[in-house]
Amino acid sequence: MHAKKRLAVFGSTGSIGTQALDVVRSHPGIFEVAILTAQTNDELLLQQALEFKPALVVIGDESKYAKLKSALASTTITVASGEAALEDAAALDSYDVMLAAIVGFAGLKPTLKAVENGKMIALANKETLVVAGDVVMQKAFENKSPILPVDSEHSAIFQCLVGEARNPIEKIILTASGGPFLGKKPNFLVNVKRDHALQHPNWTMGAKITIDSATLMNKGLEMIEAKWLFNLQPSQVEVVIHPQSIVHSLVQFADGSIKAQMGLPDMKLPIQYALGFPNRLKNDFPRFNFRNYPNLTFEEPDYKTFRNLALATEALEQGGNMPCILNAANEIAVWAFLKNRIGFLDITAVVEKTMQKINFIAKPTLEEYFDSDGEARNFAASMMKL
Repeated sequence: MHAKKRLAVFGSTGSIGTQALDVVRSHPGIFEVAILTAQTNDELLLQQALEFKPALVVIGDESKYAKLKSALASTTITVASGEAALEDAAALDSYDVMLAAIVGFAGLKPTLKAVENGKMIALANKETLVVAGDVVMQKAFENKSPILPVDSEHSAIFQCLVGEARNPIEKIILTASGGPFLGKKPNFLVNVKRDHALQHPNWTMGAKITIDSATLMNKGLEMIEAKWLFNLQPSQVEVVIHPQSIVHSLVQFADGSIKAQMGLPDMKLPIQYALGFPNRLKNDFPRFNFRNYPNLTFEEPDYKTFRNLALATEALEQGGNMPCILNAANEIAVWAFLKNRIGFLDITAVVEKTMQKINFIAKPTLEEYFDSDGEARNFAASMMKL
């Protein structure tokens, strides 16, 4: 191991990527940046490259390559572009930890490449495990590639399990804030517009995950991710609504004892925990104070109104390529909603119809996962006439 941990930040201009770089700024003696990648935001990528001086930057959008290349011409930084370049970057030996923070299905291939090379993965891209969890975890096991969750809920479970290796989990309980529309009914949700749905009460996140939080699909995807990360049966994964977002998730053991991990809702904490593991690094983040939160409340989710959670539970129980189909349809539907092409409740309808339409495969190969993803996207798009 080098004196400093060398990081490859995949998705460095997004919400998780930028907060991860804040963590790096606070600990210059511990981390250095080896690789930065972004999809389209070449201007922010350029600023990051000039500040952190990685050996390599990759821009996914090939039309931005020439501009970025010329802007970095006076430096020693190598510039590459395109999907294949992302995979090539992931296969390099020039880093120790990959922060997988590319949003959506696009994060799967680079993450798999890093896993095949036995790299430590700080996983912020939940879709990787939703889409092909069995393949990814099998490869991680074969290549001794540790996967540390960055999602606040999965980080909480991971932290509760430290020191409990020999103790079987009875169940895990994922907490959900309930999003901006907690307690609302369909007659309200039918009129929800994009800007309303993008206002999350507790967390600051990118647009896609904020909409997923508003529809509760985010929690459904997290249930599927948790099954793979912690090797659980679907019946061992529960969701509870916790509007204050202080308890990040809980683990119940065979003796009935429950451990919870708590703290203020700040993504920098789970990011720092994953990057610094096994050490807890000092920071000056705001501290939780019980006086500011005299009441912590918990309630059952409203599955009737927020049917995405029910659909995700179905996909979790069915297994096979069904979570992959669910995820693909949801990505397309959320994109359409963000473009004001469909209504808020239509997101669920698109996902449900796509799940009914695409062929179910009980034990898919990686190739079949990619095919299912493409078929589901095409069907969802055709339904919305995109």
